[in-house]
Amino acid sequence: MPASASSAPPPPTHSRREDLIGRLSSSSTEAKLKALRDLKNQIIGNRTKKLCFLKLGAVPSVTSILSSSSATAAAAAAGSVCSGNDVELNDSLIIQSAAAIGSFACGFDDGVKAVLDAGAFPLLLRLISYPNDKVVGAAARSLKFIYQSKLAPRYDFLQGNNMGFIQSLLNSENENVTGLGASIITHSCWTSMEQKALSDAGIIKKLTCMLGGSATQKDASLESLATILKGNPEVISKFTEPENGGALGTVTELTKDKNARTRLLACICLIVIKNSAPSCLQDLRIKTKLILILLELLDDDQVGDEAPFALSSLIAEKEDLQVLAFEANVIDKLVNHLRNAPVLSRRLEGILIALANMCSRLEHCRDRLLSLEAMKFVTDALSQDSGEVRAAACVCLKNVSRSVKNLSAGLFMDESFVAPLVQLLYDDLTFVQVSALDAISNIVIDFLAHKTMFMKCGGVKQLVQLSKSMDATIRVKAVCALRNLTFLVSDKCKEEILSELTQLTLRSLICDPEACVQEQALALVRNLVDGSLDSIQHVFAEDALLLHAVGQQLQSASKAEVLIQGMYVFTNVASGNEVHKEAVMQELFPPLANECESIMSKFLHSDDSRLRTAAVWALVNLTFPSSSGAFGRVMKLRNAGIVSQLKNMVNDPCLDVKLRVRTVLGQSITSGDGST
Repeated sequence: MPASASSAPPPPTHSRREDLIGRLSSSSTEAKLKALRDLKNQIIGNRTKKLCFLKLGAVPSVTSILSSSSATAAAAAAGSVCSGNDVELNDSLIIQSAAAIGSFACGFDDGVKAVLDAGAFPLLLRLISYPNDKVVGAAARSLKFIYQSKLAPRYDFLQGNNMGFIQSLLNSENENVTGLGASIITHSCWTSMEQKALSDAGIIKKLTCMLGGSATQKDASLESLATILKGNPEVISKFTEPENGGALGTVTELTKDKNARTRLLACICLIVIKNSAPSCLQDLRIKTKLILILLELLDDDQVGDEAPFALSSLIAEKEDLQVLAFEANVIDKLVNHLRNAPVLSRRLEGILIALANMCSRLEHCRDRLLSLEAMKFVTDALSQDSGEVRAAACVCLKNVSRSVKNLSAGLFMDESFVAPLVQLLYDDLTFVQVSALDAISNIVIDFLAHKTMFMKCGGVKQLVQLSKSMDATIRVKAVCALRNLTFLVSDKCKEEILSELTQLTLRSLICDPEACVQEQALALVRNLVDGSLDSIQHVFAEDALLLHAVGQQLQSASKAEVLIQGMYVFTNVASGNEVHKEAVMQELFPPLANECESIMSKFLHSDDSRLRTAAVWALVNLTFPSSSGAFGRVMKLRNAGIVSQLKNMVNDPCLDVKLRVRTVLGQSITSGDGST
């Protein structure tokens, strides 16, 4: 009996891929063409397969085909004998290899890097002038994909005839070529000088004409226009002039386009104009229309991920637009998106940022968000896999917690908020740590006894660790959080914080190389010594280590904000007993500096009214009449020329300074210095 027939098992997937790569090196043109088509069809829209073929060296192999085919075409153009069939096959190789390169580059930075490393970019660029329009289209499409990545080389519009090349691209009848020109502008126009040069060269007028073309041309043109107009009122003014063919009206009309992406890009273009030159877009109806369109686009599968970011850029830091958005029920609609369906990372990030911007200024917006019980979505987002979402949740929490009313109620000192926030202090991503520190800085300023919750969750220990970070931004934000944690806190809590922080670490922060860290460290000390006599004693520990560090900074620092915080440290210390007041006098008027102008005199002469105010406040506490040593200190101030200097400040332009100066002078007379 014959054995039953059975088919052989298919080769492993890896072997099939290696076989395909091998076929790219075939001596047969037809075999190469088939391999290129097979490769392109496998990787289109599939990042996993793109990565697999990258590892197998597909891009250098495809680039080699493109290079050799281009060289063959150049030889044929120079007069080498070549049959029509050979030319057609060679052009097909160029088209398919260019298309495969574009597929690797499309939406995939690893692919773009591989394409650039293989040397495909200049080959594609040379093909833009190729006599076959299909070749030109394939090369332009692939270059366009490359220029959609941040890794693409930057184009210099101001060098040589480069502007002429951009004009030639935009004047082409090939849609892929005009799209390439627009993509280069979107990618490479960074400076106001480049924006003006593009405008002066008539590029804006050409892009405006493209707004009447296909959907692809409209979208490419809108993106480029937004890039050229962004942050440049002069160029925007020229764009909105009647001689530009009613360009603003055309863009506004495109907000009604049937294509969702076109509507979104038209909105973004108008938002750029509104943000950069508010006088050019004052119509209340257009502002309201933008809000409503962007809310509608949130439901769109194609552009729903980008719509909340556009909404954020419209309302950020603009109270009038936040009011309009509130009246349009933006908060309710955004929360409904969080409530009704699982939201993918990109869209979730955008919604959280939009909610954060809505709550950045207006108390009734914060109240509305809280009343919708939406904070559970925010706290859930703190533990999301996406770092961008975690950071966005922190920003939202930071803005919602700006409410004094809610802080004083201890609303955010709940373990559901605090525990995940503390966990984010350990995050691997620096930008997430920074966002978490910003949120914590707001939350720990809580006015009641809820701060112990943060300490129990291990927050102080990690803030202290981050205050030693090599990253100055992390360091300053960690110290700022510690500063706010010590605001109006009990003596017991201060001792616990200082025990974790240590005098030595705090001294090093006061003397940090970064002035912004010095400022926050001094503000932290200012809070530590605010209150009881026991609190003031903290700066006298370890032979007055902290007090001397503050004095040294006041002698050497130049930044006003550092000096102001240092003076307020001394103001608080001078509110204590005689020992404390005399210690401050020793720091302000060192015995060996009699012939030099005192720092007190310098601060009273300062152009910064805040520093003058801080200095005079210290003098108020030093000359308080009921203090037994007040007379001696007044005499010392008089001998140092401070009293006479104060007499010249009785009409200081700053009201606060003027009032405190008169207080000091009055106390000086009461203490026994009756001289005029």
